Amino acid sequence: MTCVDLAAVRTFVAAADAGRFQDVAGELAVTQQAVSKRIATLEKILGVRLFIRTARGVQLTIDGHAFLPHARELLRAEERAVASVRPGRRPLRVDVIGRRLAPAAVLGEFHRAHPEVELDVVTLFDVDAAVDALRSGTIDVSFRAVTMPGRRLPDDIGVARAFDEPIEIVIGPAHELADLRAVRPAELVGHRIWMPGLVPRTEWGAYYDDLAAAFGLTIEVTGPDFGTKPLLDTIAESRSLVTLVGKQTHLVWPADHGLRRIPLRDPTPVYPHSLVWHRANPHPALAALRDHLSSGRPEHAEAETWTPAWA
Repeated sequence: MTCVDLAAVRTFVAAADAGRFQDVAGELAVTQQAVSKRIATLEKILGVRLFIRTARGVQLTIDGHAFLPHARELLRAEERAVASVRPGRRPLRVDVIGRRLAPAAVLGEFHRAHPEVELDVVTLFDVDAAVDALRSGTIDVSFRAVTMPGRRLPDDIGVARAFDEPIEIVIGPAHELADLRAVRPAELVGHRIWMPGLVPRTEWGAYYDDLAAAFGLTIEVTGPDFGTKPLLDTIAESRSLVTLVGKQTHLVWPADHGLRRIPLRDPTPVYPHSLVWHRANPHPALAALRDHLSSGRPEHAEAETWTPAWA
């Protein structure tokens, strides 16, 4: 196994940013000879040249460019490792289902309201992975829809409803429903709803299964899930396909796609996001996050909403 010295990695990153070894020597309070020695040792360990020496300083080689992002991540990992055991300074480790989805947006609002709270955001696969991580101490808190049929959380896990997120359709300009200002779930009967990212036996899979059953809808999950962009490209060109998204899901598409986001009404399906944490977790920012959510939960103007019975 190749072992690298973090001091040498730090010197490498500083040299890549500065472009001159003498500037790095002053920054790190070492001699220029020490800088050169650290870089030479790192190059020997890695078996590649990281810099080309020039009359004006140094430039990264192709291998240097390849190594740089990983070197930065090593230094960030070192910072997180030190902070993890610093009393009162460890970041709050939060699991969100996806970085473009509503929990990430809500977490961003919390951070703007509490800039003093450092956050470390991760994305775990499903509620089972989140509960395991909470119990092992890998994370402090998670946003999940957890009360699925037949599921009982361990007694040491706390749960509180955080917020309900209305569901919308995303539709292309040629679709027959594209010019409506709102769509009733019943109006989607017989239309092709395509959601290739749904995974069976997950909390979001259970939600959309119940949504389909409640309103007689057919949700297609066939085909490979290549991500949001190919999905939106297909929807934009289709006369028959629509997809479902949360109102706070962040989506970006080219202007010429002409896509529409149309709310569902009468009733409005809402996705039940909950906050999940370990009851023995002492992190001081956890209480601040719970207070923020309980005081800022949005009220829906819709006269009627729907969510699964298990929620």
